[in-house]
Amino acid sequence: MRTNYFTSNILLAACLLVLTISVNAQQSTSSTSNYSSDGRNGKSRITINDDDKTYHMEFVDDKLSFLSVDGILVPQEKWGDYKKIVDSAIAQMKKDREQARLDRIQAEKDREQARLDRLQADKDRQQALRDRAQAEKDREQAIKDRSRADQDKNQRLRDKEQADRDRLQADRDREQAERDRVQADKDREQAVRDRAQAEKDREQAVRDRLQAEKDREQAARDRVQAEKDRAQAAADRKLLDEMMADMVSDKLINSAADLRLLTLTPTEITVNGIKQPDAVHKKYQDKYPRFAKNSLTYSSNGQNRNMQMSGND
Repeated sequence: MRTNYFTSNILLAACLLVLTISVNAQQSTSSTSNYSSDGRNGKSRITINDDDKTYHMEFVDDKLSFLSVDGILVPQEKWGDYKKIVDSAIAQMKKDREQARLDRIQAEKDREQARLDRLQADKDRQQALRDRAQAEKDREQAIKDRSRADQDKNQRLRDKEQADRDRLQADRDREQAERDRVQADKDREQAVRDRAQAEKDREQAVRDRLQAEKDREQAARDRVQAEKDRAQAAADRKLLDEMMADMVSDKLINSAADLRLLTLTPTEITVNGIKQPDAVHKKYQDKYPRFAKNSLTYSSNGQNRNMQMSGND
């Protein structure tokens, strides 16, 4: 389970794009990377763990501006020694940006298709309304037809009484009576089917009400959990501010604004990419066990802060 908390200015959020990408490859050695980009000012940073080494790089417009290996700053004149891994980092960033562009194009296509689907759905609903109206007219006409048929039958009965000797007419009347009985049987069978369907509809309505009640209960539980998550996020931010104040007091940083990168795990603590002594790690592990246990990673570029923990108790 991974927990991310972001604090940023509302105006900057409209123009700031932050991408975080993790890549794991199963080869003869294990290599992982964590990449973030600030689309507003062209700054990017990437951390790569490869061959038991941790490379932290910062770029401006795809040009290397900072490099450290295992928390040790590499002078600019030695950057050429790490050309292979720097080139691979640049290639990965370009690939990620291109994928993000393609994703935005696909998202726009999906929105357009959704709009067309809604238009078609509206047309279908309108056609369904017309179909129901026509069906109602057909039912009304059928009622009129049956009424007319009854009138015709009565007229034939009266004709039979008046022309009792007309056998041909009597035969036709008997044939009509037989057809009426067949139709009556069909009508009774249909009535049985209609009653069975009505019973099924009532049973389905009961099931629907039960499901709706379950859905309301789940929604209530979801709201309670969301409130707990918001409260935990606020508590974590407050605890992080207290930790920064302790770091200023311990002279690990001059001020909270100086903290660009921080990690606190069960085994070590690093400040701005530099691993701290074991005594410092023990102090902060004991005082902030939640951060240590869940492997806190914090980064800041001065305007946007990102706090991540690999677990969430």
